[in-house]
Amino acid sequence: MRNTGIHACGVIITPEDIREFIPVATAKDSDLLVTQFDNSVVENAGLLKMDFLGLKTLTIMKDAIKLIKEKHNVDIDADAIPLDDEATFELYQKGETNGTFQFESVGMQKHLRNLKPTDIEDLIAMNALYRPGPLQFIDLFIRRKQGLEEVIYPHEKLIPILKDTYGIMVYQEQIMQTAQILAGYSLGAADILRRAMGKKKMDVMQQQKVIFREGCEKHNDIPAEKADEIFDIMMKFAEYGFNRSHSAAYSLVAFQTAYLKANYPAEYMASVLTHNMNDIKKVTFFMEECRRAGIPVLGPSVNESAYKFTVNAKGEIRFGMGAIKGVGESAVESIVTERKANGDYSTIFEFASRLDLRSVNKKSFEGLALAGAFDAFEGVHRAQYFAEDEKGQSLIEKSIRYGNAIQEAANSAQVSLFGESSDAEIPEPPIPPSLEWRTLDQLNREKEVVGIYISGHPLDDFKFEIDEFANASVIDLENIEEIKKRRETRVAGIITSVSHLTTKTGSPFGKFTLEDYNGSYEFALFKDDYLRFKNYLNEYWFILITTKLDTWYNKREQKEINRLSVAKIDLLSELRDKMIKKIALDIPIDRLDDELINRICRLCNQNKGNIPIQVNIHEKDTRIEMPSRSIKVNLSRELTYELEQLDHIKWNVEKV
Repeated sequence: MRNTGIHACGVIITPEDIREFIPVATAKDSDLLVTQFDNSVVENAGLLKMDFLGLKTLTIMKDAIKLIKEKHNVDIDADAIPLDDEATFELYQKGETNGTFQFESVGMQKHLRNLKPTDIEDLIAMNALYRPGPLQFIDLFIRRKQGLEEVIYPHEKLIPILKDTYGIMVYQEQIMQTAQILAGYSLGAADILRRAMGKKKMDVMQQQKVIFREGCEKHNDIPAEKADEIFDIMMKFAEYGFNRSHSAAYSLVAFQTAYLKANYPAEYMASVLTHNMNDIKKVTFFMEECRRAGIPVLGPSVNESAYKFTVNAKGEIRFGMGAIKGVGESAVESIVTERKANGDYSTIFEFASRLDLRSVNKKSFEGLALAGAFDAFEGVHRAQYFAEDEKGQSLIEKSIRYGNAIQEAANSAQVSLFGESSDAEIPEPPIPPSLEWRTLDQLNREKEVVGIYISGHPLDDFKFEIDEFANASVIDLENIEEIKKRRETRVAGIITSVSHLTTKTGSPFGKFTLEDYNGSYEFALFKDDYLRFKNYLNEYWFILITTKLDTWYNKREQKEINRLSVAKIDLLSELRDKMIKKIALDIPIDRLDDELINRICRLCNQNKGNIPIQVNIHEKDTRIEMPSRSIKVNLSRELTYELEQLDHIKWNVEKV
């Protein structure tokens, strides 16, 4: 042995002290005893080796069940969840399995939508089939399930063990049972057959084929030719067969998670978010899943949040204060304990006066303010907490001083002879005036302390441009095969980081990261491309990139190389004027009246610009198109909003 390794979860179980049976060593950086025998040697020596694996999913379920109890006063026993729940199967049939166990990959979701499972057995089979080997049998399984293909059994005596999988041998246990039922194998002998088939031991299989043929004839009068046919079918599936008990156990846990998501979506997704707090990409992904499901995810609040993600009285998910940099668990515990004991906080000064300011320090205050946890306090916006007065003191510093003064006064009153309160003698400091932060500045500060944008996204102002001009998300750029299918790929986003660099030979080049709602992608610009586009490389610029796919053959590596590069860059703020040829309003003639005409005229006058407008009047098969020669508009966000409010009026843009 050149080196030693320790299995992460392997445990040896012995009837007495382990040192009486095998040589052991002390584990590195631990007091645990470790066997000096290899795992296979230990088993051959007659000792029991067990793998104990931890599963985060179980903790997600436990926390979700706790939230459900708090919000709905419903006790849920995971082991008593009904396995015929309609809402759960509807979730599987729609493929809405993000955040559940085992069934959340894109490929599995597609197969679930085709399969439309109606029974836990369908899920157990899919779990076993969705693996590199047996993946080829999924389409056959689905066709037989849907009645599009006849279910054929190798032998009528196998119907009881193959009916749940529509005649397909999916599990190792089915291989063993076939040998038992048709050829009279014992359980031990059937397991030897299974192992030989799974590991393709040809010499053993030739022996077993003879034994199987003789057993089939002896026990069921099956002719040799038919027995060999069944044996060949068993060999075909044994190569890919999966352990049914393993698949069933995992599918049961998966069904339990899907049940919680289908019936208590807010509580379940809050728990999922909590247990992914340290992975910003996953938090972003699951927040988007919540929005898709119609569950609002709100920022942290000192009046509603706990340390973890939680659900408020309206069924909205609240960000956990534990996700904020600089706000430790003891600070959150102090905030929540005081709130539960004496009610919500009403102002920043009251907040400071009620808390132990050794636990909730200045850094905690700043993190809470930047993340929006004080937004519930009326009359104060986030910038004011950091605005300084003529003495250079911020509102946060004043509130902490005020809180300390109130608490000191209360303590001195307790030890005084008469115990009089002096709270009234300490006035609240004035709140300094300050301009509000720009939306982008506020969102960037949120991202600094939480890692993601919470109260919005910088791209929200460009939703129209993204919908009209982009045809992919930045995460789609990872899939080169899909890129090849498009004539051109256009992505929109915000530049979040820029690097201007130089190669070893002295040539300048640049890198920048483009981020959208779903993720980020790093582009590199070399030579002429860098010189053409380097003026666009500025942090927090909003751009649309048209990509190009460079393909060449690498002779040394003997393979095709694909690289995505930048063909064109446009500023999102300029797209409306550059790319829109005209705006067309489609109006049914029965909706045309003086009020509508006046409203459209008013909107055009309020939003004058360079884009021509055209009105189309239609009734059944008749259509009159009336382009305006004199009226041109600016397709502002206000105008798009107002056009959306026009009942029964459709509008669209014609692009250049």
